[in-house]
Amino acid sequence: MTVLPSWAQEVIARYESGTAGCFILHGNINDQFLLPDGEEPRLGRLNDFLLEVLLPQFEVVISYELGLGLKVERGREIVGEWVQGADDRLRSSPTDPLRAIRDLTNYLIYCRNLRAINREAPRVAVIVRQAHLVAPNNPTAFSNNLSAIASLLRSWAADARLNEHNQAAFLLSDHINNLHPLVAGNPRSSVQQIPLPGDEELEQAIVGLQSRFPVALEKFRDNLVLPARRLSGASLSAVEGLLQRRNHEKRPLDVDDLGELKKALVEKDCEGLIEFVEPDRSLEQVIGLDSVKERLRQDLALWRKDELQALPMGYLFCGPVGTGKTYLAECLAGEAGVPVVTLRNFRDRWVGSTEANLEKIFALLHALGRCIVFVDEADQALGQRESASGDSGVSSRVYSMIAREMSDPDNRGHLLWVLASSRPDLIEVDLKRPGRIDVKVPLFPTTTPAEGFALLRGLSKKRGLTIAKEAFEKLKDRVPDLLTPGAAEALAVKCFRLVKIEEIDAVEALCRCLDDYLPPITLKILRHQMRLAAEEATEASFVPERIRSRLEEAGDV
Repeated sequence: MTVLPSWAQEVIARYESGTAGCFILHGNINDQFLLPDGEEPRLGRLNDFLLEVLLPQFEVVISYELGLGLKVERGREIVGEWVQGADDRLRSSPTDPLRAIRDLTNYLIYCRNLRAINREAPRVAVIVRQAHLVAPNNPTAFSNNLSAIASLLRSWAADARLNEHNQAAFLLSDHINNLHPLVAGNPRSSVQQIPLPGDEELEQAIVGLQSRFPVALEKFRDNLVLPARRLSGASLSAVEGLLQRRNHEKRPLDVDDLGELKKALVEKDCEGLIEFVEPDRSLEQVIGLDSVKERLRQDLALWRKDELQALPMGYLFCGPVGTGKTYLAECLAGEAGVPVVTLRNFRDRWVGSTEANLEKIFALLHALGRCIVFVDEADQALGQRESASGDSGVSSRVYSMIAREMSDPDNRGHLLWVLASSRPDLIEVDLKRPGRIDVKVPLFPTTTPAEGFALLRGLSKKRGLTIAKEAFEKLKDRVPDLLTPGAAEALAVKCFRLVKIEEIDAVEALCRCLDDYLPPITLKILRHQMRLAAEEATEASFVPERIRSRLEEAGDV
């Protein structure tokens, strides 16, 4: 039996209780939806879902779309009684949204008037598809027509309670931020976000698709729960397309395929706004940082035991450039066994587009279940409380949306935010507070020749170069002070190149590389970034005593 999604249940509850009659549906509106059809559900568009599931008792249903005009979906004869030739008039305004919205408004008023004089009136529902194109959020383009359209749409909920007159209105928009603020901000409308399908919905859909694509699902015939769970975060349309392609190619899905397929589907659905990665690293591959790794592993153990209230909302990895902040985040995700999502170019120059992109990203994150959201260069990516001049307030709105999402208590244990920055002082204080970022981990360069040698030796070993422990005596005077993992990686690559070109011993090659070494950043900048990281630490144990002593000697603390 097909279970109604939570958003549909909320629409029914609010309409039947009389609290709302005008509904703004946004989010995953262009996806497929489960429609009850006997024992096996089938898929249909949102328009089909509204007609068959939510509006079967309405005698008249009229829809409008900017490119197609008005269409009487149900009750053509009833609408024809309105005035002679009304049906032809309703079809005659595909490019005139103001006229179309006026016609719909007049018809709703006409039906209310019938009830007022005790005449029988039909139950009427109107659907405005792609409402963000009919009443867009474009305050810079003043237009009397746009203002009139927005005013009429707002009046559907504001002037009278639609449900009292057996009427309902649905405005469909891909993103609420793309809709005119006069419409989107109407307190009498019920705003319902349609999320990406969850595991249960995906499983029901795959059950319904099994008979159509038996070859594609051949290996999961007795366990359709597995592909549903592994493909969470993908839309039903994307899953259907995948199964159709595999069935056509006579290539059954395999367990090993699901990770890469999910990555491809999710990135395509999200239009390049995120990069979806399933890391193959673990904390075991992080050289040093023993106390940090122990803390992270303790948190992961709690995560696996579902002790969600003991988990932090997020981490901040801070430290000088090249200290391995991104690498540590990837290793953390690999150890956790969950996908890591990195935000890409979600900022856009068009009004409302940046906010709409963030809205889409957050919907995807919620659909993924447990995941890590990694934000590199967080001081630049997360926006500022105060907008920069000339950005029309975009930066402050980005900041507000991300701050609200990061502090949502329902996300604890589901979305784990990991920020990385070499300039944590430039991140807004509110974003770093407990409840958003609970654990701030500073990462430092090496401070002793032994630490630097161990780092160089480990990175060389990854490239097949053997450097014995005994070589330390020969190299210790050459190992640079304050060596970062990034700089050590560059030295290991240079050493490997020298070994391959001149066919010399690895120790000799490393000696020559160290003799020719120049620090990638100045000591002044390095110490400044170390001080910033030390000041951010949430636990004293994260700052080794030798680091604290070095900063005190330099007069930085």
